[in-house]
Amino acid sequence: MAEAHRTIASPVGNLVLTASETGLTGVYFPTSRHHLAVGSPSPVSPHPLTPSPVGRGGTNDLLNRVEAQLNEYFAGSRTTFDLPLEPRGTDFQLNVWELLRKIPYGVTTSYGELARRLGDPQASRAVGAANGANPIPIIVPCHRVVGSKGELTGFGGGIERKRWLLEHEGALIPLGDR
Repeated sequence: MAEAHRTIASPVGNLVLTASETGLTGVYFPTSRHHLAVGSPSPVSPHPLTPSPVGRGGTNDLLNRVEAQLNEYFAGSRTTFDLPLEPRGTDFQLNVWELLRKIPYGVTTSYGELARRLGDPQASRAVGAANGANPIPIIVPCHRVVGSKGELTGFGGGIERKRWLLEHEGALIPLGDR
């Protein structure tokens, strides 16, 4: 399955967007440990989190929509995304990513809380691993998950980007210049 891609500028650095004919497959930071080399195959099987079709315009129209919605998010005028998503992962990862989408804008939760919501309070490390493998950050808001004491922990785009996103959403009090 061929994927289209586009690189866009954002306040947190350039983002590489990837999409299939049916949905958004990735949002990658240049520093993401799961950064997709353009043209490489996507891992595992597709699973649409949002079943709406891309429409007649195909991937170019979808990437236009993704870029527009991300720009609105960064401008502070969008708090939710309305896009067809097609992340690829295991069933467990897909379940975690679906829970991530339910975390409201400006709110954080912990890995342990997500594990409890999945029915296995002992699975917080597995939830953390699934969170770290999320191929669609920002839109599937893995940045809203923090440690059990509220500490900022791992993020594929780096802790400073995670901090910026949470401050942008009002979930953290800005620390000022460092």
